[in-house]
Amino acid sequence: MNPALQNLLKQTSRSFYLTLRVLPAAVRPQIGLAYLLARATDTVADTEILPVTKRLEALQNLRGMILGTSVAPVDFALIACEQGAPAERRLLENIKSTLGEISRFTVPDQQLIQAVLDTITSGQELDLQRFSKATAENIVALKTAAELDDYIYRVAGCVGGFWTKICRAHVFPHAVLDETTLLADGIRFGKGLQLVNILRDLPVDLRNGRCYLPACELAKLGMTPADLLDRSNERMLRPLYNHWLDQAEGHL
Repeated sequence: MNPALQNLLKQTSRSFYLTLRVLPAAVRPQIGLAYLLARATDTVADTEILPVTKRLEALQNLRGMILGTSVAPVDFALIACEQGAPAERRLLENIKSTLGEISRFTVPDQQLIQAVLDTITSGQELDLQRFSKATAENIVALKTAAELDDYIYRVAGCVGGFWTKICRAHVFPHAVLDETTLLADGIRFGKGLQLVNILRDLPVDLRNGRCYLPACELAKLGMTPADLLDRSNERMLRPLYNHWLDQAEGHL
């Protein structure tokens, strides 16, 4: 990865950059680039000043460029100028050079990077569509536990799988081990981290009209997503919250 992108990675990732510095050198560039691209797609998805339709269009365009299935010009100047964080603005302004880094890797590494970004962006698109009309007065919730499990796989479990595959290929390619279990554990670790994020961010998400706790499980407690805004309902919610906390701990 060239020095300019390394500096951009440091500015956009903060704590992750510290983790990246202690990874084996053989996988550091691939994981660093995948992070930058995921951060770029996330920034596009989170630019709330733009209508959801425009964000979806930009996200699909960017995914096509990552996968090499689109030759449409990459111009995120409009989205870039709406970023409050200078590093995220520079990230979008320099997206063309970031995309160009993909071709520097071997074909198998390119395919791993593209596959994980394909899955991540599918989760971001689904999120935008699902919560397109969500507000503090109109809280939209995931319907089932299966939807929640699918979501945490798309945005984080797949990342655990990506790290596992890239490390297997470059760090211990000849080790004798159970590949199926190794990959499953990597995916579960990523899903556990995302569940922690969801449970930690529950109050903020609710104020933005998003509820990742399944509506069907809330209904069994006699609750609606809107009831979660009332602190007096914490005792009623606690068993369900603890259930998902246990799920997160089990994954980790």
